[in-house]
Amino acid sequence: MTGMDVLLAEPRGFCAGVDRAIEIVEKALAKFGAPIYVRHEIVHNTYVVNDLKTKGAIFIEALDEVPAGATLVFSAHGVSRAVQQEAQARGFRIFDATCPLVTKVHVEVAKLAKEGFEFIMIGHKGHPEVEGTMGQLDGGIHLVEDVADVARIQPLQTDKLAVVTQTTLSVDDAADIAAAIKARFPKVREPKHQDICYATQNRQDAVRLMSPQVDLVIVVGSPTSSNSNRLAELARKLGTPGYMVDSADDLQPQWLTSCQRVGLTAGASAPEVLVAQVIDRLKALGAVSVQRMAGDPEHVKFPLPKGLRLNDSEAD
Repeated sequence: MTGMDVLLAEPRGFCAGVDRAIEIVEKALAKFGAPIYVRHEIVHNTYVVNDLKTKGAIFIEALDEVPAGATLVFSAHGVSRAVQQEAQARGFRIFDATCPLVTKVHVEVAKLAKEGFEFIMIGHKGHPEVEGTMGQLDGGIHLVEDVADVARIQPLQTDKLAVVTQTTLSVDDAADIAAAIKARFPKVREPKHQDICYATQNRQDAVRLMSPQVDLVIVVGSPTSSNSNRLAELARKLGTPGYMVDSADDLQPQWLTSCQRVGLTAGASAPEVLVAQVIDRLKALGAVSVQRMAGDPEHVKFPLPKGLRLNDSEAD
């Protein structure tokens, strides 16, 4: 392991939607004081969630865990209409941290449903983003997780079918499933711009460039993080061993046996502090240099909800 080099992916780590979601919780804590209740993990990262817990955030799954009059934040993954309506009926002060790129999918679903469309959603069953998107309607959304599922779905009609996609999927896998949908339903309406978000695409592109240049790819990300899992999967698909670590403690020295060069990246919900800790651990295990890949920095920034700047009046 002596003399090992580290190649650092660019871009990596936090995306604009994650930055915004964390900032919403922190600003709500600063403005209204602890506790602030958050439905579901604000983003899928253990470190981030634990850090916000120490600051006074309480993470819940059911709204009956939230006391009357409390401040409630919806996670970056989005929620169903039923959850929104229940929260409003209970009279909470609500801030929606749903990623704007997920909200865009929700808006598209609502708009096309009014025009009589049914939907095929490409995504992972049980993921909160999928539950939130499918929960925008009372029915008429058919979930497919792989190409085999496409043959099994039975829409009520085929004249008005539209495809929507979870934003954090493998770009390649989603393209294969979309092609199978198009082959079975030639008139299907595809999104004008793919639903997979810019950050997911950019981080996968970086791994695609990095994998042939390294002996091993390490992805910093929590097990529940869809986009982080896809990065490790992509490395393996490209023929390079890929491992996920939630923290530097998860790094196994035996992975590095015979490695001359290690690639390091982070999912969109993993903070840079964890990347720095993994680099320190790699150095302790024999890494002698860290090189950054060439890559374009991301400049996307999403605005905060009304009422969360400290000089704002209370939210409506």
